[in-house]
Amino acid sequence: MHYEIEKETLNWAESVWEKLEIKLEAECRRLGSMMPYVPINGTYEDMGKKELTAWTNGFYSGMLWQMYHATGKECYKDAAAGIEERLDEALAAFTKLDHDVGFLWLHTAVADYRLTGSQVSRTRGLHAAGILAGRYNPKGRYIKAWNGERAGIAIVDCLMNLPLLYWAAEELHDSAYRQIAVNHTEMALNYIIRPDGSCNHMVEFDPATGEYLDNPGGQGYERGSSWSRGQAWAIYGMSLAYRYTGNEAYLDAAKRVAHYFCANLAINDYIPLIDFRAPVQPVYYDTTAGVCAACGLLELSGHVRIQEKDLYVKSAVRCLKAVTDRFCQWDPEKDSIVSFGSARYDRESDRQVPIIYGDYFLTEGILRLLKRDFLIW
Repeated sequence: MHYEIEKETLNWAESVWEKLEIKLEAECRRLGSMMPYVPINGTYEDMGKKELTAWTNGFYSGMLWQMYHATGKECYKDAAAGIEERLDEALAAFTKLDHDVGFLWLHTAVADYRLTGSQVSRTRGLHAAGILAGRYNPKGRYIKAWNGERAGIAIVDCLMNLPLLYWAAEELHDSAYRQIAVNHTEMALNYIIRPDGSCNHMVEFDPATGEYLDNPGGQGYERGSSWSRGQAWAIYGMSLAYRYTGNEAYLDAAKRVAHYFCANLAINDYIPLIDFRAPVQPVYYDTTAGVCAACGLLELSGHVRIQEKDLYVKSAVRCLKAVTDRFCQWDPEKDSIVSFGSARYDRESDRQVPIIYGDYFLTEGILRLLKRDFLIW
């Protein structure tokens, strides 16, 4: 029994893809090997010049590799290769890197290696995987998120960085990388994902003993609330953990978080709030949580029985449609596509603005529906 996406949905996805092709080729030729984050008055600035190790600096490259895979146009490959080379300086200054090396080098070096076979890119990816593995705390069995005095903090976002370790384990035939990823996922299962399917953003351990201490507030409204992008990371991250391990507990966790997320989407016209447990007013959206969750739901749909697929595919499509209908601009002369993305609840500078990873996940989501994407994670 084979699951088929509805023809109407595929026709819609094709219409969005046509706009993506025009928009992203124009951006590629204009931006070159820039590392965008948030546009200022419709124009991107180069985050790579401001903060080369910023966690978002790989997403534009990920879009370029997705577009190169889908179209074969060399302009995308050339621009992505330039970003990858620029990040060599970040590898050299590795003390400034944190757990987000997966976001940086999965979308650059590992993507390059998977598509071109470049051995230089393979080495870069393995170097990054070594840095990520070096952040593992064996007492608490978690990967520390940040540097300095916050050595006891682990966060839900890291689930999306773990594919770097699974990839390295396969490349090197070294199960140690895989075991670190599994141990961090088990920690998330026990301390980050709540029984009702909502999630903590952060958990804190005593780094010397591994003892659980607290679940402090993070980028959502407050401690104990429900930051929507964290929920999206959990849907996608746990679905990926199942892909790499076959552990049914991870699949069940992905479903639980997905059901919580979809229920909240349904009462907000399929545009997620920054936090599902924030006050009714003011209303703050985060479209990046929506498009990221949509990709996670599509990943999840690939791992469940055919009778279950509709829930996840149709929820993903409704979210992608809501975002494209209300919050996308397609002018090829202006930078960015998806607006009303939010990095966190309490910071106005990047709240309800276009953010580069929103564009990445929209692109991945459309290509997933059309089966033209390739493996980033």
